[in-house]
Amino acid sequence: MSSKLHFSDSTWLKGRLSSALPYVTLLLWLLPLLLFGAEHGSLMAHDEGLYAVRARLMFDSGNWVAPWSSAHHKTPGPYWLIAASYSLFGISVFSVRLPSAIAGICSVLMLYEIGKIILNKQIAWLASAILSVAFLWLQYCRLGTPDVPMIFLLLLGIWCLLQAEIHPKYRYVWGLIAGVSFGLGFLVRSFMIFLPLIGFLPYLIKEHHRHRHLTNPMLYLGFFLGLIPTLVWLWLSVIHYGDSAIEELWRFVFRLGTHERKGNGLIYYFWNVPATAFPWSALSLLGFFLALRRPIGQYQLILVGCPLVIFLELTVFATRLPHYTLCLYPFMALLAAVGLYGLGEIYQHVDTGNITSGHQKSLLRSLSYGFGGLGGLLLIAGIVVLILDKPNIHKYAAAAVGLGCGWLIILGVWLGRFRWNHKFLSVPYWLAGWLVASWLGLAVAGFTGVIGNYNPKVKAFFEQDAIAKVVHSQTVHFVDVGGKTGVLLEFYTPIHGQELPDISQLPANSYAWIAEDKVANLSRQYTTIGNIHNWQLIQLLNY
Repeated sequence: MSSKLHFSDSTWLKGRLSSALPYVTLLLWLLPLLLFGAEHGSLMAHDEGLYAVRARLMFDSGNWVAPWSSAHHKTPGPYWLIAASYSLFGISVFSVRLPSAIAGICSVLMLYEIGKIILNKQIAWLASAILSVAFLWLQYCRLGTPDVPMIFLLLLGIWCLLQAEIHPKYRYVWGLIAGVSFGLGFLVRSFMIFLPLIGFLPYLIKEHHRHRHLTNPMLYLGFFLGLIPTLVWLWLSVIHYGDSAIEELWRFVFRLGTHERKGNGLIYYFWNVPATAFPWSALSLLGFFLALRRPIGQYQLILVGCPLVIFLELTVFATRLPHYTLCLYPFMALLAAVGLYGLGEIYQHVDTGNITSGHQKSLLRSLSYGFGGLGGLLLIAGIVVLILDKPNIHKYAAAAVGLGCGWLIILGVWLGRFRWNHKFLSVPYWLAGWLVASWLGLAVAGFTGVIGNYNPKVKAFFEQDAIAKVVHSQTVHFVDVGGKTGVLLEFYTPIHGQELPDISQLPANSYAWIAEDKVANLSRQYTTIGNIHNWQLIQLLNY
């Protein structure tokens, strides 16, 4: 009896450990990338700095509804997240970025859950690992912006709808949670949540005869419940600002939808996405064609239709910026995993001698030599720059060395298996080379500050003893402070004074930030404490 119990317990434990292994490995894969160099991080002035400063205004004033002098153009979700982080951990860069980091971790794990359902466990793990090492995705997981939290809510909602299909007995419960997730997405990202939701519509409509999501009343009830925080905020804002509170939300969306930014025309995403998501963009294109050739049945419109519709929406949308494509990245990661898995199958056939087409072997050989050669060039170029000690591009050179070493692994595995006949170099090693390359490049980028340390000079300025002594003990006013540096000054100044339009309104002996060109015309006596990027910290003297 006891031996049977012991065997049963051991089997149960092994089963639990085996089921937990994918999640543990994904966390071990992602967490270092989020943490490397985090202690030296400094804010990106726009847009991260704006979210950080606005959340600080809420936190400092205690007014989490209407702290602005006029109606605001965005929903308050991201400010509430960052302000809540301030409440728990104090005002710091860490607190600004914590909500996005947590949402990024949850998104990667949620993508694994979705991938298991629509594909299989192996491809799902690959997709989550690929998403973790996509440059733009990782960058925004380490920025205090609302993009990644919104995407987590989107993925959570999609997963809940899939659960409703698998467990129709609980379809109302899962539909309710999905609706709440989508409604909270509006709180976090305003009308932008509808871009990916519209991309999901072809699946909801085409497969409605099977899943019946569109006739699930709890989905709509959940969406309304998720909207309640936004509606309450909007109602209180209307009481404070009048109808302009609603007008500002619509006006902002209309401006984004009709005004082109930075000359980014209709073809912008056709080159920007392949460049910023390389090499995963190329693999996702391969996965897209593989999915068209071998459809996955009832989930085909999620894997293929959803990213295609979202891409078309983003292209038509007049304001085209790189981070708007982040809602594509989970789907691109799934498609890239399909593409990489397909290449792995070819490698397996070549390895076992079951290859039926010489073109397939040539494809793998070309990819191995191509990325290996590119890796070698990056490695050499990076080393040369490091030796020449070019300070402006030093940190980028280090990241290039890491990425170059990684891509050489792909070639090394290919040569080791098919030229030097090392049989242990099977398909997992070749696939790992693709992942490790990006991981190494991003890890070095984190250490050197390419990711996460955007304004080190401003941060270092505030850490100087003379500056720190003043700003940590004195109230500092702001005289017509604006621009990107002005946003950073507001964040890094611990004790805020008043924001004044003119220096004549400052009392004697007070401290203030003011632009250098205005200081030159100042008639009152003052002393300069320090200056950074055309801004001066001054103290007015008695007169």
